[in-house]
Amino acid sequence: MSTAREQPIFSTRAHVFQIDPATKRNWIPAGKHALTVSYFYDATRNVYRIISIGGAKAIINSTVTPNMTFTKTSQKFGQWADSRANTVYGLGFASEQHLTQFAEKFQEVKEAARLAREKSQDGGELTSPALGLTAHQVPPSPLVSANGPGDEKLFRSQSADVPGPAERERLKKMLSEGSVGEVQWEAEFFALQDSNNKLAGALREANAAAAQWRQQLEAQRAEAERLRQRVAELEAQAAAEPPSVSEKEGPGQSLEQLEALVQTKDQEIQTLKSQTGGPREAVEATEREETQQKVQDLETRNAELEHQLRATERSLEEARAERERARAEVGRAAQLLDVRLFELSELREGLARLAEGTP
Repeated sequence: MSTAREQPIFSTRAHVFQIDPATKRNWIPAGKHALTVSYFYDATRNVYRIISIGGAKAIINSTVTPNMTFTKTSQKFGQWADSRANTVYGLGFASEQHLTQFAEKFQEVKEAARLAREKSQDGGELTSPALGLTAHQVPPSPLVSANGPGDEKLFRSQSADVPGPAERERLKKMLSEGSVGEVQWEAEFFALQDSNNKLAGALREANAAAAQWRQQLEAQRAEAERLRQRVAELEAQAAAEPPSVSEKEGPGQSLEQLEALVQTKDQEIQTLKSQTGGPREAVEATEREETQQKVQDLETRNAELEHQLRATERSLEEARAERERARAEVGRAAQLLDVRLFELSELREGLARLAEGTP
């Protein structure tokens, strides 16, 4: 945008929005803070434009035509459609008074654009009806601000002189800076792509680790089940062990002999029990305790592995969410890069045409 031939006629501050091109229903804010929105009059082409600069680019660059309409949708918000830019602009003001002032100025500029078109078609003198001045009589007075004396003073009118050598050098510098900015945006885009690749690699590693943990968990569960079955077998074997069998009684033995034999066998049984029965039961009890301890340890280990698996699954979900956010960020960066490249291309072509047209 070149302001050498344009004169500012009105300025205010508002939050700038554009309609979402995808849904055509939602508003997309141009920034977190209010921006300066100004009316400019181009004395050379006898046209009026609404311009708002955010950083190094034009957020609004809308030429006012007689068929445009500014609509108040609330006490502090208004909008208008620009068919040339194929978008709808929205402005959120700090007060209803600021909205009213902007709407009134929009109506004045719209009427001035209509009269200028009629004058141009009739071949009459190009005038600025909204200001009451001819196109060559715009005074270099300060810009009127709608925000009161405490706000920032924005633009002052400039002469429409043809740029000299210093201006041409400045244009060349702007072209070179535009190329540097394009390279920087490309570098940021590739950096985002590299970050996305790293996140994808981390996600694959997390998936592999989760699969390994699942295999280990299944192996531990199988081992615990095998130990439980072993304990059950040992308990059933201990319960079903038959008692010691006494010797058979021979026929024809007398009662006294049988009693003596029973006593002798009882003594032998007691002796055998004292010698062998105690250690065997102790060994079996020890084996059962050791087996139960192993089962408890395996159950504890199983619980730990399940906890680690849940933690790994949470990490996996977080990694997936991070990858999705990175993909969305890369998509937004790619869209922004396309917009910036398009703007830089238009700026370069405009400056080149201006430099070529300058004597």
